[in-house]
Amino acid sequence: MTTLYGIPNCDTVKKAQKWLIQNNISFTFHDYRKDGLNEALLTQFFESTPWEELLNKRSTSYRALTATQKENINNETVIPLFIEFPTLIKRPLLISENKALLGFKAEHYQTLFAV
Repeated sequence: MTTLYGIPNCDTVKKAQKWLIQNNISFTFHDYRKDGLNEALLTQFFESTPWEELLNKRSTSYRALTATQKENINNETVIPLFIEFPTLIKRPLLISENKALLGFKAEHYQTLFAV
């Protein structure tokens, strides 16, 4: 089972979706906003990718956080922040056969799927 996580209007997510379709890779798309996020799903993400790597410090959402919020991001505070502001998560996140890829690089996808 392959799942691509992200938001549909993200250009990088669109590139990943296009690559998967062109290479006949069956996948499910999970839209953070429409399909939601919860603590259980985020905990699953953290098993394959540390939250520090998932945190998108270049996002508009991150820049909009208060200085106090930024200074106090840790294992306990990151889950509620990700749930409230899903665009804080780098995208796309692809999980396939218990392997995770963050972002999109065609060569990484080719290696994962041996295309």
